Amino acid sequence: MEIQNNGKFSIEQLTDQYLGSPRRTQVRKATDGQAANGLSFQDVLQLKTLAGAGSLKFSKHAMGRLADRNIELSDSQLERLESGTRKAEQKGIRDSLVIVDSLAFIVNVPNQTVVTAMDSTETKENIFTNINGAVIM
Repeated sequence: MEIQNNGKFSIEQLTDQYLGSPRRTQVRKATDGQAANGLSFQDVLQLKTLAGAGSLKFSKHAMGRLADRNIELSDSQLERLESGTRKAEQKGIRDSLVIVDSLAFIVNVPNQTVVTAMDSTETKENIFTNINGAVIM
């Protein structure tokens, strides 16, 4: 049975595709308080907590922009985006423009959320609104 999604994707699908966090498609029965991969619930919880600490989230709008423009962030670019966000936070910036290579991101620093993403074709005019600071990485 084939299901058509009319070109619409869930946030999870796009997150998996662009941020490289593959999801398991097979379900195995867990035994003795351990997950199917052999980790206990406590281990999984600690890993998720550590992974979530300091990592950026991408809004639905930003994910759509990345998908529409076929922008794929490398690990290095994502690392520099996170570093730029940390620097903005240290300076007290709330809504920051973070430029990484030829890509521009508007980041809501307190929420650690990328609000939108632009490539070089959109940044030609060099006009950015609703920001109170910029970080060039």
